[in-house]
Amino acid sequence: MSRIVMRFTGVGGQGVLLAGEIFAAAKIKDGGFGVKTATYTSQVRGGPTVVDIQLDDKEIFYPYAIDGQIDFMLSVADISYQQFKNGVREGGTIIIDPNLVHPSEEDRKRWNIVEIPIITIAKEEVGNVITQSVVALAIANTYMKALDEKLLIETMLSKVPPRFHELNKKAYELGKKYAMEAIAKAKA
Repeated sequence: MSRIVMRFTGVGGQGVLLAGEIFAAAKIKDGGFGVKTATYTSQVRGGPTVVDIQLDDKEIFYPYAIDGQIDFMLSVADISYQQFKNGVREGGTIIIDPNLVHPSEEDRKRWNIVEIPIITIAKEEVGNVITQSVVALAIANTYMKALDEKLLIETMLSKVPPRFHELNKKAYELGKKYAMEAIAKAKA
């Protein structure tokens, strides 16, 4: 596998850091190298956050994603989308929650912008907004084919209390379903 570089953006409290942690931990469990670097403001809730994730079979010597080399971004907050979108390479994929993120027409020409209502899925279909990080995790892995799904789910479940396992499995399945539908729609 060549290096995969992803970016998740949101605001404090949305769980983007957890998604990055799960990806990195799963890659390490798989015998590879996974690094996540996070940037966030001093605001506990509501401040822009970004987590960059690098996964590789070879050692990663520089922990920060280099602007222009990010293949994939997922954003659930407009403030963070606007601040961090330029790191994504031309033609890269950006998943946005259309209820919260508002790309320009120029953005739509520059990147493959895909709209998936991540927060609504977590709130209304899973039944708990806190599962949005797992919905995002599933979407990212479905698009990037970054890791073995079974390993990723196992790692994710190790990070949440057992009483939330079923809820998080449901969140993963829904995220995957929506991502597969979006991929199929783009090919049609």
